[in-house]
Amino acid sequence: MSLKYAVLAALLEGEASGYELSKVFDVSLANFWAATPQQLYRELERLARDGLIEARVVQQERRPNKRMFTLTEAGREDLSAFAVTSPRRPTAVRDELLVKVQAMDGADPGATRALIEERMDWSRGKLARYERLRERLLDGRGEDEYLAAADRIGPYLTLMGGIAFEEGNLRWCEQALTLLRRRTAVG
Repeated sequence: MSLKYAVLAALLEGEASGYELSKVFDVSLANFWAATPQQLYRELERLARDGLIEARVVQQERRPNKRMFTLTEAGREDLSAFAVTSPRRPTAVRDELLVKVQAMDGADPGATRALIEERMDWSRGKLARYERLRERLLDGRGEDEYLAAADRIGPYLTLMGGIAFEEGNLRWCEQALTLLRRRTAVG
């Protein structure tokens, strides 16, 4: 899958500037699709050229003009067709920390533990951000009430996937640290 569909999906929320979209990627889409601002701006240009989004310039005083992007009907149709097709291949994990853990034998076990603890801190931080986003989405409602009344539930479901992923990271980190401590105590 290309960045194309992640951008089109983000624009389902409504008109947004490139800056606003980069913030959306940082906060809500980062749990399943990461992109740098440079990649995002290049993709926006491509999508506009392909007629899948429209851009309009907003004049601003004391600031540079900004471009606001919206989905076109062609963009909605393309995204709808994409949403019902099977993924080409299952998700593959590419994680530098796991390569380091794989290669840790003979290295300083304390350094490996520190790397895992760093990952735990990162995951806890992401979980806290995801929980704040969840609270904003629910806006005082219970999950059942939200799911029954919300216009779109896709953002909530992907947020739940991100939460589950980070909880899994934390479980693995805790287990790895326990095993490393056990091994150190035996050795």
